Amino acid sequence: MVEVQTAKASTSKACPICGKPGVERYRPFCSRRCADVDLNRWLSGVYAVPAAASEEEDDLPPRSDEAPE
Repeated sequence: MVEVQTAKASTSKACPICGKPGVERYRPFCSRRCADVDLNRWLSGVYAVPAAASEEEDDLPPRSDEAPE
């Protein structure tokens, strides 16, 4: 007999993608689809953290492995 695992709903948090109740197997998401949507957003750069160069970095000499401009 094949045992089928059922996904239990977690009442603690909602899925960050669609807002449905999260499922323990895909925590914090509700399904594999929402987990894949989130992964795609990370890989495509939607969740990129903006960074600004500080003035101190501009005054540093180039590293030896960098080509001069």
